[in-house]
Amino acid sequence: MDIRGLGYVTVLASDLSRWRSYASDVLGMMVDDAAPEGALYLKMDERHYRVLVLQDGRDGYGASGWEVAGKAAFEQAIAELARADVEVVRGSAADCAVRKVQELALFRDPDGNRHELFWGPCQDFRPFVSPAGVSGFVTGSMGMGHVVLPAPAFERCRDFYEQVMGFGLSDLMKVRFTPDPQEPEKRIHFMHCNNARHHSLAIFECPIPSGCVHMMLETASLDDVGRALDRMHANGVKLSATLGKHTNDHMVSFYMQSPGGFDIEYGHGGLEVDWEAHTPFESTVVSHWGHDFSVGRQ
Repeated sequence: MDIRGLGYVTVLASDLSRWRSYASDVLGMMVDDAAPEGALYLKMDERHYRVLVLQDGRDGYGASGWEVAGKAAFEQAIAELARADVEVVRGSAADCAVRKVQELALFRDPDGNRHELFWGPCQDFRPFVSPAGVSGFVTGSMGMGHVVLPAPAFERCRDFYEQVMGFGLSDLMKVRFTPDPQEPEKRIHFMHCNNARHHSLAIFECPIPSGCVHMMLETASLDDVGRALDRMHANGVKLSATLGKHTNDHMVSFYMQSPGGFDIEYGHGGLEVDWEAHTPFESTVVSHWGHDFSVGRQ
C-alpha cells in the first residue's frame, strides 16, 4: 500500500466552541467558517483543513486520514485490505463532500482504531495566516504530522500496519510509567510511510480511553514552540510534559492536553530520514533532555 502521508485527522467533540478557541488561541490554527453545520475545519497550511472536528455525543479521537497518490493507488489499497479480510466501507458522496476529497474508504485496525483512506484533496490555496502569529507548520509532502494510537493487541496491530498498510519500522522503544522494575514494560513502535518524516504513526501497547495517545504538530521555527507554551499557560491548558528533545526524531517539543482528552505534541526540528540509509534501533531513553511526563500525572 503506497501511503504518502497523514493527510488529516478527525476529532469528535461534544462542544465545538471549545475546539474553536483552543485551535485559534492556543495552537494558532485558522478556523474555516465554511465548514458544514456540525463541523469545524482547522487550517494549518494551504489546504482547507488538516483537522476536521465533528459534533458528537462524546469527546475523543475520530480517525486518521491517510493519503494515497491517486485513483489507481486508492483501488489497489482497497484490494489489499480485502485480501487481508479487512472490512472496508466506501465513503458516501456526503462523506467525501465534508472531507473535500475525491473518494474515501473507511476501515479499522485489529484494535478498532479507525482509519480513512483518500485521494485527491480539494484545495483553494488560501494562504495560511495564523491568528496567533505562528510562522507556519511543517506539512507538504510529509503530511500534517504524526499520531500515536493505542494497540493493546500489539503483535496483531504491528503486523497489520507493516504487512497490510505498508508502514516501515523507524525505531522502537519500551517504557515504564514508574521507577518500579516490577511494572511491565510497554512497547512503542514508530513507523513511517512514503515520505521523509521520521514517523507518521506510532503504536503504543496500552489502552487509551480517548482513542489516541497524542497528535504531533510541527512548526516552522523554535520560537513558535516557545510562544505556544506561553499561550498554553495563558489559556489555562494543562501541561502534559515539559519542553524536551527526543532521542529518535530529534523533535524539540512539549505536550499539552486537548479538548478531545488526548495530548498534542507541539514541536520543531523533526528529523527527515533517508530510508535507504536508515536502520531501526531501540531507544532506552525517551529524550536527550526534558520531557518530564510526571507533570501530566500530578
